[in-house]
Amino acid sequence: MATYSQPRTLAPSVAKARAEAPLRHLGPNWYAAVMGTAIVSTAGATLTHPVARPVTVAVWALAALALGVLLTARAVHWIRHRDQARAHLLDPNVAPFYGCLSMALLAVGGATLLVGKDVIGERAAIGVDAVLFVAGTLVGLAAAAAIPYLMVARHKIALDSASPVWLLPVVAPMVSAAQGPLLLPHLPEGQWQEAMLLSSYAMFGLSLFATLLMLPLIFGRLIVHGPLPLALTPTLFLVLGPLGQSTTAVNSLADVAPEAINTQYASAFGSFAVVYGVPVMGFALLWFALALALVVRARRAGMGFAMTWWGFTFPVGTCVTGASGLARHTGLHAYSWLATGLYVFLVCAVLIAGYNTVRGLVGGRLLVAPR
Repeated sequence: MATYSQPRTLAPSVAKARAEAPLRHLGPNWYAAVMGTAIVSTAGATLTHPVARPVTVAVWALAALALGVLLTARAVHWIRHRDQARAHLLDPNVAPFYGCLSMALLAVGGATLLVGKDVIGERAAIGVDAVLFVAGTLVGLAAAAAIPYLMVARHKIALDSASPVWLLPVVAPMVSAAQGPLLLPHLPEGQWQEAMLLSSYAMFGLSLFATLLMLPLIFGRLIVHGPLPLALTPTLFLVLGPLGQSTTAVNSLADVAPEAINTQYASAFGSFAVVYGVPVMGFALLWFALALALVVRARRAGMGFAMTWWGFTFPVGTCVTGASGLARHTGLHAYSWLATGLYVFLVCAVLIAGYNTVRGLVGGRLLVAPR
């Protein structure tokens, strides 16, 4: 897949797509760009030495604007191109991306409460996050059940087509589990806070075990059938999503557990955050090295830009927040340095993916039918 160039005149297929149906091929995968942008703000605010507040606020505002534009565009897509929208649900390569809608809502909601409150005020930020959290969680739970059902009952899938994209719908509830602790302190004390804590742990378990079912299929496909197609190689980074997000979740839940549950369980949750998070982060680093090596190989083989490059962003961002959580609970400076190093990678990835996305939109090549 060649990199995008900026020709003097548009190819006939590109010009036709822009003129007749510019949104017909706008799929749910575009929400990955919102997720990848929002996590820059959230991760930057959780570092041991946080990124300057004006920067994180500006990135949050950009992500919120992008979410609003994309929600509108996708609504138009469903109204005007319902046949194509249904085709997306029946396409095993596209349907899993519906999990990205949930994660985009949750990512922007969490960033709103974390840094957006500096602009709109805490009360408004709580309200926005509450709405986006409820909507994102409901969409995520629906996707986690519906997409695997479609994979079993409607999609025709071969073992050699196993892809990290399959993780997207089942990892969405894990994002809810990690975002719940932000809202918990603003809920009434007692039953409400305990319900949020335990339901977040329930979604953590739901997503974790579903991920454990998927990972052997994905790794087995790589071992037996070799590297993914060039354009899909960046999706290998999606495996980092459930790893980093689950580490973030257990550490964030441990932070708020003393407010919501008795001391005995709160202490156990604090211990679990470290006992679980340390080995999972170790495996995440191993997978990061493997995925990066395969991406370098694919790049040398001619891999050009595609929207899959946004896979370099959000999953790495969850590892940043996970490492920051471990730094808080262990006091180990190495995790702070790890979080900082991963954050630098994240920012570079977002800048590269963002630049190429804008370039592809201006050239009209990102909205044509996939080849």
